[in-house]
Amino acid sequence: MDTGGALQPILPVNRIAMPEQRFETLYDRLGHRFSRPELLQEALTHPSVGRSAKRAGGNYERMEFLGDRVLGLTIAAFLFEKYPDAETGEMARRYNALVRRETLAEIAREFGLGEFLIMAAGERDTGGADKPAILADSCEAVIAALYLDGGFDVARDFVLKYWLDRAEDPAAAPKDAKTALQEWAHKADKGRPVYVVVSEEGPPHEPVFTVEARIDSLPPTRGVGSSKRIAEQAAAQAMLDTLS
Repeated sequence: MDTGGALQPILPVNRIAMPEQRFETLYDRLGHRFSRPELLQEALTHPSVGRSAKRAGGNYERMEFLGDRVLGLTIAAFLFEKYPDAETGEMARRYNALVRRETLAEIAREFGLGEFLIMAAGERDTGGADKPAILADSCEAVIAALYLDGGFDVARDFVLKYWLDRAEDPAAAPKDAKTALQEWAHKADKGRPVYVVVSEEGPPHEPVFTVEARIDSLPPTRGVGSSKRIAEQAAAQAMLDTLS
């Protein structure tokens, strides 16, 4: 059959074909031209397609699992190199802020992922193409597709392209838990939080501290760590989690 000279992607028969022109637009936004476009097709396919057609497979659920790990490794490695003096607690807070569902959904909207999603008409009619959970899951699947088609460097380049500003923004650096709790207590007129060592266990070279955070009229919370400082941060975070 004459294709007019254009090379057409070979897609499994149980998938909905996507016009090549839409592929081209997305290639530009992703910064990669797929040699196996069926990978991208799968990353964009919502599970509702399989349900509506009474067939299994071919959606982004498995690729989402892989993409989550590729994203996590990329972000963790970047933070490790970018902030050599940061403690693990700070890096963990930065990491969690960068890989959470809300961040993924924001970035998916930045490169217009929703318009390329393949889903059942009923799902799209109810706003599925803009649901944070769907955008986040498919965004992770797209990262997996980039990794499978072009290797880790291609996936990493995409992540850094869209995550770099957020990762480097000093104004976006999360506050440590003790500072955040102290600010909350001040605004609530509760006085300064008090931290009390409840127990110290283990050998001298591997101590385990349990610390209790206390604020007037609130139930105390506990944190455990290999130092008093770490245990205090954990207790403060537990208090913040209770307040939220």
